[in-house]
Amino acid sequence: MSAGPRGLKDSTSYKVFRVVNVTVLMLVVVVTLYPFLNIIAQSFSAEGFINAGQVNLVPRGFNVETYQIVMADRMFWINYRNTVVYTVVATVIAMALTTSFAYAISKKHLKGRTAFITIAVFTMFFNGGMIPNYVLINAIGFTNTIWAIVIPNAISVFNLLVMKSFFENLPEELEEAAAIDGLSTYGIFFRIVLPLSKAVIATMILFYAVTFWNSWFQAFLYMDRAELYPVTVYLRNMIAGASTATSVGGAAGADNVAQIASNIQAVTMVLTVLPIICLYPFIQKYFVSGIMLGAVKQ
Repeated sequence: MSAGPRGLKDSTSYKVFRVVNVTVLMLVVVVTLYPFLNIIAQSFSAEGFINAGQVNLVPRGFNVETYQIVMADRMFWINYRNTVVYTVVATVIAMALTTSFAYAISKKHLKGRTAFITIAVFTMFFNGGMIPNYVLINAIGFTNTIWAIVIPNAISVFNLLVMKSFFENLPEELEEAAAIDGLSTYGIFFRIVLPLSKAVIATMILFYAVTFWNSWFQAFLYMDRAELYPVTVYLRNMIAGASTATSVGGAAGADNVAQIASNIQAVTMVLTVLPIICLYPFIQKYFVSGIMLGAVKQ
């Protein structure tokens, strides 16, 4: 006779499983958090300790000079503002296009549905290349504008396919009932489908926001004015040493150059990922459920 749930919970094998499970998960947490905590410690450490490899989880020779130098620069905040604007605008446009496109191709009765899906998937494997893309962006006048960042990356095919799969799993009876009640296609989409899709929408917002926030190559390629750069290009230039003197607006003297060179990577990483870390807790409850709902066929 099989043991009931209480017997299973109290069994030796179940206790062993719980111990092993907790141990493995704790190890995963440690392995995941250690690099990030190490970066934070390095960002507050003196350059001598960093070069000597003596910084682990606790800062050595506590130092905030690099933070002060970077954050005292007016151009840093201009570029930071640019990043916020680019990310918000790009994410809104990307979500509008992705949700509407995914909803359309999720309908099996749509004429040309296979062709639309094929074209979208084709772009995952093939593109025009850097030079043709640059020529195109320049020809349509997008250089030195926000649209050079927003438009070329407006739709992620991966996100599109996840949302398409999610929409396909929604009960058709709900839409049919709404249509009988007199709702149009747009009414069904905005009043029925989207409210039921909060999980996958929150997940896609996170994906798009992280992508646009961390993006730097598009701006580096299509922009040549420092006041238009996102903060990632500003930080990239500092790391590369291309703007050690100019990017900090003269705030760093010769004595500070060595200090910046030693822990600039740690400081820039912390400043770059901080907003995303602050955003994630508000939408984490939707994250796993959104991925599973959009990726698993029911």
